[in-house]
Amino acid sequence: MWRSILARQRYPIRHYNAYASPPFQFQVPLSNFILNSPKSITTSSSYSLGFPQISYLSNIINNPRFFSNQVASQNDSPVDSYSPQNHDDAVHLENDDGVGVENNNDDGVEHGIGIEEEEEVKEVYQIDEEKLEKVVSLLQNSDDGSFESSLDGMNLSLHQDFFIKAIETVPLVLGENLVRFFKWALNENKSLELSTTVVESLVFTICNSSGSLRNKDIYSLWELVKEIGEKQSGVINVTILNELISCFSKLGKGKAALEVFERFDVFQCVPDAESYYFTIEALCRRSDFDLACSVCEKMLDAQRIPDGEKVGRILSWLCKGEKVKEAHKVYMTAIDNKMYPPLACVKFLVANLCHKNENVQLALEVLNDIPLEKRKLAIKPFSAVVQALCRIKDVDAAKQVVLKMIADGPLPGNAVFNFVITGYSKAGEMGQAVEILRLLESRGLKPDVYSYAVIASAYSNGGEMEEARKILEEAKKKHSKLGPVMYHTLIRGYCKLERFDEALELLAEMKDFGVRATADEYEKLIQSLCLKALDWERAEKLQQEMKENGLHLKGITRALVRAVKETEMEAVEAQSDSLVA
Repeated sequence: MWRSILARQRYPIRHYNAYASPPFQFQVPLSNFILNSPKSITTSSSYSLGFPQISYLSNIINNPRFFSNQVASQNDSPVDSYSPQNHDDAVHLENDDGVGVENNNDDGVEHGIGIEEEEEVKEVYQIDEEKLEKVVSLLQNSDDGSFESSLDGMNLSLHQDFFIKAIETVPLVLGENLVRFFKWALNENKSLELSTTVVESLVFTICNSSGSLRNKDIYSLWELVKEIGEKQSGVINVTILNELISCFSKLGKGKAALEVFERFDVFQCVPDAESYYFTIEALCRRSDFDLACSVCEKMLDAQRIPDGEKVGRILSWLCKGEKVKEAHKVYMTAIDNKMYPPLACVKFLVANLCHKNENVQLALEVLNDIPLEKRKLAIKPFSAVVQALCRIKDVDAAKQVVLKMIADGPLPGNAVFNFVITGYSKAGEMGQAVEILRLLESRGLKPDVYSYAVIASAYSNGGEMEEARKILEEAKKKHSKLGPVMYHTLIRGYCKLERFDEALELLAEMKDFGVRATADEYEKLIQSLCLKALDWERAEKLQQEMKENGLHLKGITRALVRAVKETEMEAVEAQSDSLVA
């Protein structure tokens, strides 16, 4: 501003200096003088043109810039103020004491006025505390129809600092009032521009208002943010949008959170890891797992993976929504990006992968990724994988997992060994089953009754009753009380081979080892005696024994015993009649 004023009076000042003949001159920088506006100039003959008066500073000697130019003494030759070299490049001013000032301009400024440093005077905005107090009071009150009219009557000066101060001062936030205040300001001043800082402060204040936050408040805030973003480019940033998505997630508004996520491109923002995480969280809370998986795909494509804790939560949400393969894909990408989820989430993922046969190999891959130092706490996922491998009849792979557990941990227990023993027994590979039984014993573990029963049952089904009896004898040495399953399988095996004496012997032996024979054992024996041996007499004895033990024989089996008895009696009578004849 000063440059333009000085440029306009360049010509008069030059002519003033041209006809003045000072006895001596000082060469002083122009910046050591102040300009007084024409309104403050008193009428004088020297300044009758009405241009700003240039007055000498009272503290000019204290200004170090005063000594930056050469001061000419009376002994020096006077400077010709009208010489060609000074006519264009110097301004000569005199006061009543005959002091001349010269300012050399070497910067080539077009206006020809040499100003070493131009100072810009900025207007400092001062907040009207009285009006601020009124606005804060209005923002705290319940919303009513007089809100906007009350603001109209305050004659507010809309400024960024006023907005921020008002937001920070409100102790109890009413989100709807804050939104209405900003909407009123935008309508009041169409050219009003809000900074990113102001919008961030507004969004954070409303979204973190805890219990006082209502659904309509956050929806109104989102509409306001969209309006600001459409009118002012570059104001809305990722932080603001993430806060909105997080708030919608807390309220369980998955579709609204997805709408915010899809507006990133409109606001020229790039989603970060938090953007994807909060959107997935919001959708999973509404059980909209299909949309959540689509957002996961975008997250993986963009390689925006959140930290390990958040990855673990995503895995849990997807597994609960039966999106196990998608969860496995998220897990593998996270591992590639060195984002390791908590062990509990990995265990949950493995357990869910084991539910379906086609995912068991994926579970085995995840199992191999568990660090050695954490394996001692991962017995459940290892057990689940061993059981699943045996279920899909890949018992050899299950055996390898058990051997790896013995070498690296976690140490397998009886249940893990029993899975493999059962798998080999069902497959008829009895040698492998017995080998695992011996491996179990070598680990200092005591085989339980189930281990022996499975092997004995497999031998019995194969007709190898001698081997089955050996297993039974071994079980008697290790356990004082055996279960009914082992005896039941052996009795059935003997009945198939029509070795009823051994079967009846086992039935009598059951009481000695604390096993109470069930109706099933009796019924199996009675049916076999009647159908194969036609021995209704021993069948009746067993029937009587059942009554004494409080067991009930099925009617069809009782009828079978009577039929066999009657048939045999008729045959005997017929034979007797033939002999008499």
